[in-house]
Amino acid sequence: MENPYAAPPPATSPDIVPGNSKRKPLSWLWGPAFVAAVAYVDPGNVAANLTSGARYGYRLVWVLALANTIAVMVQYLSAKTGLVTGRSLPELLGRRLRRRGRIAFLAQAELVAIATDLAEVIGGAIALQILFQLPLFIGGLITGIVSMGLLWLQSWRGQRTFEYVVLGLLLVITIGFVAGLFVTDVNWGAAVTGLIPSFDGADSVLLATSMLGATVMPHAIYAHSALVNDRDGKHPALSDADAAAPSQSQSAVTTNSSDPLIANNNDATLALTTTDGMTATLQTTDHTTDTSVSAANTYNMGTVLRSTRWEVITSMLLAGSVNIAMLLLAAAALGGSSDTDSIQGAHAAIESTLGPVVGVFFGIGLLASGLASTSVGSYAGVTVVQGLLHRRVSIWAMRVITIIPALLILALGVNPTWALVLSQVLLSLGIPFALVPLVTLSGDKTLMGSFANSRILQFATWAAVVLIIALNLTLVYLEVFS
Repeated sequence: MENPYAAPPPATSPDIVPGNSKRKPLSWLWGPAFVAAVAYVDPGNVAANLTSGARYGYRLVWVLALANTIAVMVQYLSAKTGLVTGRSLPELLGRRLRRRGRIAFLAQAELVAIATDLAEVIGGAIALQILFQLPLFIGGLITGIVSMGLLWLQSWRGQRTFEYVVLGLLLVITIGFVAGLFVTDVNWGAAVTGLIPSFDGADSVLLATSMLGATVMPHAIYAHSALVNDRDGKHPALSDADAAAPSQSQSAVTTNSSDPLIANNNDATLALTTTDGMTATLQTTDHTTDTSVSAANTYNMGTVLRSTRWEVITSMLLAGSVNIAMLLLAAAALGGSSDTDSIQGAHAAIESTLGPVVGVFFGIGLLASGLASTSVGSYAGVTVVQGLLHRRVSIWAMRVITIIPALLILALGVNPTWALVLSQVLLSLGIPFALVPLVTLSGDKTLMGSFANSRILQFATWAAVVLIIALNLTLVYLEVFS
């Protein structure tokens, strides 16, 4: 039976063409992982973290610690696969799946995109209601318009500017959700004890399942694998002179990172895996090598991946710290409070316990979370469509398609908390479609060469995948039939 993830045979060893440009600082490589980290502090996480702390104190801190460990592995594999192959995960799948398979995959991916937008837009609408008492529908409309402005900024000023803006929003999120800790007496001894796995009844098991099972977001995987391929139009392993050289293969390398349609029509595959780890090559369908680019004066792939690994660890630690801070805040200040299952209820409890200033910080953090998350989700949606269909898609059209269901739900007056639960169920169903191909491809030596996952990493990631899928199926079952 044909392996749908099989890659073309590796290219023959190329000759080396000397490079002649200066290296950019390693900080130039940082940005994509912090954009992806926004998915881990979106509005869907806020209510779960606050509910956990309010109901069970510090007992479930270990769940967030475990979730963050899994997030580091998954996002690193996403970034590594994109860097080594020069293609996003959807592009890789689009070149391996048959037409029916691509359409089926696209259908579930679009449902995931709609569910993602549902959670983010509702979160932004709730934040605007908290801050300015706006109706939810008006708040959702404003959230959608502002997020479109962020996407326009990315198309106008480039990816780097978009990354800076999202990084700024991530900083606002961090300040907004962590500020309350400075006026709260946290029992740090109990917080450390909470790192020991334990439960407190069936309801705590359900809540832990929800927190851990919803850790990995499909759109974060798709977006991360695409973002790493475009550093101002150049692949990170290519120097400025290499990227600008007029040779056919180097031109195609640059095209591959910025225009998937042209790259796919040329049927060219970027192959950055070589025997010496120092050369980037372009492989065509007849498995011959046109030319090669020396990495002697730029970054070799090993250096790029090491830098990426530290970026992922740093960004995920930041996101994990924000989530844990929310739980600690709720455990210290909201213990025994009722009505913390909804974001509005949690905000009201925080405001009455810690004062209006902390309540405003919380609202600002929630608003930044909704705006950043919905922008990243829209970027991921376009990445999926272009990768699977090999066609350039208008990001504005995609934005309208995914935002309409969220606005309809707000206009109809549907309970926003119930809508958030529904969105998490849909997201849960989409997780296996992102995780299974990711682990399969990143461990494929014919595709990744010497950068394929080690046996230990492959075992650990498959164990995490099985755990996440099992927990999400359990969560879906309990939400549907309970």
